[in-house]
Amino acid sequence: MSPWALLLVLVAAFAHATWNLLSKRSSQADGVVFVWLVAVAGAALWAPLFAGYLVVAGVPSWTDLAVICGSMALHLGYFLLLQRGYGTGDLSMVYPVARGTGPMLASLVAVLLLGERPSVANVAGIVLVGVGVFLLGRGAGRADLRSVAPGLVVGLFIAGYTVWDSQVVGPFGVAPLALLYLGEVGRALVLAPVVLATRRELVAPVWREHRWRIAGAAVLIFVSYLLVLIAFTMAPVTVVAPAREISVLIAVVLGGRLLAEGDLARRLLASGVILGGVVAIALS
Repeated sequence: MSPWALLLVLVAAFAHATWNLLSKRSSQADGVVFVWLVAVAGAALWAPLFAGYLVVAGVPSWTDLAVICGSMALHLGYFLLLQRGYGTGDLSMVYPVARGTGPMLASLVAVLLLGERPSVANVAGIVLVGVGVFLLGRGAGRADLRSVAPGLVVGLFIAGYTVWDSQVVGPFGVAPLALLYLGEVGRALVLAPVVLATRRELVAPVWREHRWRIAGAAVLIFVSYLLVLIAFTMAPVTVVAPAREISVLIAVVLGGRLLAEGDLARRLLASGVILGGVVAIALS
């Protein structure tokens, strides 16, 4: 992995863990309303940037819009399931299991279907990342199913959008900014009828109580994934997808220190396994 790609991935990891902390702290709010408000806020906040992009690059083609819709659908399932998982599980449990399942499956798909050939160091790093996150996903010697089960399902969506989006910004040549912004707009439009028809009375209370978390998530979600999409143009999926999982180290610390989730020493020790995997991947 090039130094620039590694730097992008590390910054993205910090931003990603932070917006997940904000989501966890908002987990008692209605998940659909929260996800919708984050999408609406993101679409509004980043509209000037996308307008500038349109002036320079022009309007996306119908093919671009079609593959962007596929990405939007995968991300929509991811955000809704993740928010639901945070309603029952710890940040330092749900997050690592989800982030571990995702890259392992994404790397497997990349090897089997996309023709990528990882080096021995890549394989070793991927294995270490997977082992480390699943060790983190175990509480005091037994699996906490309330946290592990949602994490596993979310991981499937992570694998799906990781592989899909790498092709969207790669072979299809869609600009990362267009993919990310139109995904935000798409989620806002798709969820709007559901929210306004069945949860209208919850919108104002959720916004009043969580507006700063909603705004923070809207900024950090965009920044973290934009950096990852750019990294996809500089390095293969089998390198970028597992390396970004250093965010589990950050999430475990945030969960232990700020949310008092407990067992911090054991979870950090298991996180050292992940760090070894990230180093192996970065140096390959």
